[in-house]
Amino acid sequence: MRIHCFQNDPCDGLGSIASWISENQHQLTTTRFYESDPFPKTKDFEMLIILGGPMNIYETETYPWLIVEKQLIRTAVDAGKIILGVCLGGQLIADVLGARVYRGRHKEIGWFPIKLTAAGQGLPIFEGIPRTLDVFHWHGDTFDIPSGAACIAESEGCMNQGFVYGDRILALQFHMETTDQCAQTFAKHFSDELVDGPFIQTADVIAQRGDASLVANRTMSIILDRLSSS
Repeated sequence: MRIHCFQNDPCDGLGSIASWISENQHQLTTTRFYESDPFPKTKDFEMLIILGGPMNIYETETYPWLIVEKQLIRTAVDAGKIILGVCLGGQLIADVLGARVYRGRHKEIGWFPIKLTAAGQGLPIFEGIPRTLDVFHWHGDTFDIPSGAACIAESEGCMNQGFVYGDRILALQFHMETTDQCAQTFAKHFSDELVDGPFIQTADVIAQRGDASLVANRTMSIILDRLSSS
């Protein structure tokens, strides 16, 4: 499969998804918007992965590429491509599909559990996935669920943790691709965000959750297998 990745920040990479791509011998191309890489043509990929970043989807004056990125996502949606959005990527999908993206009630930073909704449990893509799973979070914004989409997960700190639109588009607010090393890199580079909060962990606590990253990464691979075959 030909996979194209939209990367918005050098610190926010594919994580365990890179291993899944390699193990399955998929082809990968990447647009690094912060490096002004060329944009892909829709005909050149079957699956689009949109990664996260510290920016918000509405900060287009500071990050003007977000305007083009949304247009490219819209084109991919209209072309029926398989699409996965993670954190900022999920928010961009929500915006493109007409849903509101806004500041959440709480910031979530660290390893916290998400719970699959009844709708999520009923979808083939999540068959056999534990109803509750510890995953990595690093976000302050959230999104409403687009019309026609199904909310698939929730957490104590954020009501809408993800959605499925049709059978080819998956938007996640959380990170299942984050490896133990990635989480520690986040904590180092964005340490100014590790302030007191009900859903914000310290760098030390984040560094102690390698067990959670292994389970989350395996689960991400299962979901990618199913999404890529849709």
